[in-house]
Amino acid sequence: MGPAARLAALLAVLALQAGDPAGVAARGDTFSALTSVARALAPERRLLGLLRRYLRGEEARLRDLTRFYDKVLSLHEDSATPVSNPLLAFTLIKRLQSDWKNVVHSLEASENIRALKDGYEKVEQDLPAFEDLEGAARALMRLQDVYMLSVKGLARGVFQRVTGCAVTDLYSPRRLFSLTGDDCFQVGKVAYDMGDYYHAIPWLEEAVSLFRGSYGEWKTEDEASLEDALDYLAFAYFQVGNISCALSLSREFLLYSPDNKRMARNVLKYEKLLAESPNQAVAEAVIQRPNVPHLQTRDTYEELCQTLGSQPTHYQIPSLYCSYETSSSPYLLLQPVRKEVIHLEPYVVLYHDFVSDTEAQKIRGLAEPWLQRSVVASGEKQLPVEYRISKSAWLKDTVDPVLVTLDHRIASLTGLDVQPPYAEYLQVVNYGIGGHYEPHFDHATSPTSPLYRMNSGNRVATFMIYLSSVEAGGATAFIYGNFSVPVVKNAALFWWNLHRSGEGDGDTLHAGCPVLVGDKWVANKWIHEYGQEFRRPCSSSPED
Repeated sequence: MGPAARLAALLAVLALQAGDPAGVAARGDTFSALTSVARALAPERRLLGLLRRYLRGEEARLRDLTRFYDKVLSLHEDSATPVSNPLLAFTLIKRLQSDWKNVVHSLEASENIRALKDGYEKVEQDLPAFEDLEGAARALMRLQDVYMLSVKGLARGVFQRVTGCAVTDLYSPRRLFSLTGDDCFQVGKVAYDMGDYYHAIPWLEEAVSLFRGSYGEWKTEDEASLEDALDYLAFAYFQVGNISCALSLSREFLLYSPDNKRMARNVLKYEKLLAESPNQAVAEAVIQRPNVPHLQTRDTYEELCQTLGSQPTHYQIPSLYCSYETSSSPYLLLQPVRKEVIHLEPYVVLYHDFVSDTEAQKIRGLAEPWLQRSVVASGEKQLPVEYRISKSAWLKDTVDPVLVTLDHRIASLTGLDVQPPYAEYLQVVNYGIGGHYEPHFDHATSPTSPLYRMNSGNRVATFMIYLSSVEAGGATAFIYGNFSVPVVKNAALFWWNLHRSGEGDGDTLHAGCPVLVGDKWVANKWIHEYGQEFRRPCSSSPED
């Protein structure tokens, strides 16, 4: 078996492993792809059906209880009701000895709730896991950071960037969907449990504010209460050195739960600390935002994401232009592609309407059953990481004729050989809640990278197709190039990862900005060095 055949076999195995449908149902990964989140609507509809049946049963039971109540009450309200009547006397004794016992110990209520619980247990395996709740909460914090969103605004259902006194609406939903005190508490608690008080405090503060406004109302679905939010918020403030706030919140807690000995001890502790260091009462601790995973280019990355892909200076640079591209290919002569040069160094172009709506939908449909959590190379291994939130699937061109057509179109446009072993199979990606991919290179930067197992060299070029549109966010940001490209439905983005010398182009460091609102799908075609020797000749000049 020759090298090409061995590589084709290896790619086939990798594609099968990446497309194991058993992984689709893995709990804890629902949050990492919007299509998985959408599938979670089905079990909730089943739960709604169960709850509807339960409510109907309870309504019938309560109607019967009301009937019994009205019957007995009418006897008591009738002053002419004589107990001397043996029939009435008998029914009084029977009610007190038998009827009331049957009412109080009726099994109908327990049967109704048991049916609801049994139905829930059957659906439970299809529900998101606690890890999904944590992932969704971290996604809200990520959006809060990258787009400088107001927590109060998010709680009201609006997406507003707050910079000093300026407030900018980033997205205006058609329908406002506000968060409850319990919703905000859960986000704050996830941050609290990670020791991330920078995020925990504003979310817990909002939870406290909302719980105060609805104090005394009982909501079956809530896990937390005002006391819980005050408890967590007080200790969070203590952890960052704000003893005064911790004391004030702890005292408020005791107003609602005066018998709580632990909180009473905390109050004494905080009072003692303030007495020993009076300056702490007025000192306001500055809470530093955690920088995980210690991203050196974080500020530039987030600024580019905040532009939401807008590049007003492009129209002022003559060397950036639009044209109809044929690449001297007979395939494109009758149907040229609209080309927009986005940047020169690195060279990045956008091909508009590269695929049709039908093709994009077909590709998404082919990939969806095989989506699994996206991984990144870590040494010689590939692992899921927090800085890449998405699911992906690999599609061989033999899966459907539309993929063969797509490969021909890419080859005609780029002039490169896109067949294995000189290119990878098409990778289709669906981003999750706040889905993103922090700054990275597409080409291998380590000789131990799994990319070299293909024995076809490094990734010389990237061809990325936007298979959907988004309402806000999700731009592709080139960090050192200092520009970002918005999601343009059905368009394709192309750039060279390597110089002609074979060295990696450091200016191609790029990122997928968090999706603020929308369902982002992309397809990646990575083309390797080998097989392109006469299509993109090498050069010894580092300038090329």
